[in-house]
Amino acid sequence: MVNTAVDLCGIRLDNPVIPASGTFGYGREFAELYDIDCLGTFSFKGTTLSPRFGNPTPRIAEYGGGLLNAVGLQNPGVDAVIREELPALAEVFHKPVMANVSGFSKEEYVEVCRRLDACPQVGWLEVNISCPNVHGGGASFGTSPSAAGEITAAVKAAVKKPVIVKLTPNVGDIAAIARACEDAGADAVSLINTLLGMRIDLKKRAPLLKNTTGGMSGPGIFPLALRMVYQVYEAVSIPVIGVGGVSSAEDVLEMMLAGATSVEIGAANLRDPYACRDIVAALPAAMERYGIETLRDIIGGAHG
Repeated sequence: MVNTAVDLCGIRLDNPVIPASGTFGYGREFAELYDIDCLGTFSFKGTTLSPRFGNPTPRIAEYGGGLLNAVGLQNPGVDAVIREELPALAEVFHKPVMANVSGFSKEEYVEVCRRLDACPQVGWLEVNISCPNVHGGGASFGTSPSAAGEITAAVKAAVKKPVIVKLTPNVGDIAAIARACEDAGADAVSLINTLLGMRIDLKKRAPLLKNTTGGMSGPGIFPLALRMVYQVYEAVSIPVIGVGGVSSAEDVLEMMLAGATSVEIGAANLRDPYACRDIVAALPAAMERYGIETLRDIIGGAHG
């Protein structure tokens, strides 16, 4: 019997599979399709202090290796999430949930994290300093080691629960950003968020997305994400969550060998709402094929 359990910042997960923020809502819609308690956990939709409508449409476009999105952090605001979404979630998901937090200032990150930190259902705070689809926030904090460290330290001083910092790939040295977050007290890092890309409408001879650019996700970015996870694992001693283009149980194993303690799955949920359930179900057989008895034992196993 194989063992799929892993430990993330002191909290046990039955398996390392985590639907990524922005692809799983607040869980309720997927709970209508299958028992989401089969997941390790999930990262809920990026939440800000005030409600956000998001960017104007069109804000989704396809490319050969996946899709681009410029949704722009559409969410009902943290108070509505605490008042409405978390109680509804408690009826269908009976594990700690990962709260994904975005902001437009250090003070906003701190306040949203402080409010969610008080919620018993929240196990981890995933601080998103890497969203490429909003102006004046998100990724602007994640492209500088000093800014990333400043946000991390401020949040850590305000909360008790583990802080995971989500990193942008749109930088020259992602390992330097990860080290700055670790030095500032981060309990873990997750990477990568989407890559900045665009498409052009040939008939209109104009950008296809109203926002002009959007975040690239999907299988086409998997090798790049894997490389960055590998590099960051060698640069820090805190857990790394691997994200980017994961779409199979074998991809999960690759991410873990590169150094991931757990693995987030994003665009695959938009293509197939059963993707995470099926990957969880396929993990034991994949482990057996490759002679893996305990998933914990392979974390970072591809490093010399």
